[in-house]
Amino acid sequence: RVREAVVSTQSTGERVIVEEFLKQGLLVNGTVDQMLDAHMGAIFMPHGLGHFIGLDVHDVGGYVNAPERIDEPGIRYLRTTRTLQKGMVITVEPGVYFGDALLDNAYANPDQAKYMNKTMIEPYRGTGGVRIEDVVAVTEDGSELLSHDLPRTVEEIEAFMAER
Repeated sequence: RVREAVVSTQSTGERVIVEEFLKQGLLVNGTVDQMLDAHMGAIFMPHGLGHFIGLDVHDVGGYVNAPERIDEPGIRYLRTTRTLQKGMVITVEPGVYFGDALLDNAYANPDQAKYMNKTMIEPYRGTGGVRIEDVVAVTEDGSELLSHDLPRTVEEIEAFMAER
């Protein structure tokens, strides 16, 4: 069940990115489903939706006793598809990135380049990306959001940064 939920959530994240980029004009000339079939979401969210936290920030525990990876862009990097147990701590971190290598590869791939509005995308090149990361502890009967007091909205984040 965990694997299906994580894959579904990753796919939903990629769908949201494609839908919003289509609305904003960064992606053009196709439908959301066509763009998802071309893995356009994975260009902008190339990582898995989260990872385990343990001895290292990016704890390798997600790959231990995990099901075989699905070899698709974005999906292949999912690290939280194994059975979750009480006491495990994971992140949930959807994000959008404008990485040089990923953009260059997409522009060079005719199946992806046809959907990309280079004029709208290029101003974001070099900005890196953005993500809001939550930290969640697995409990006996569900989960506990450990990062609930952190700023979430644009206004909250800007106010927090202005105090620095």
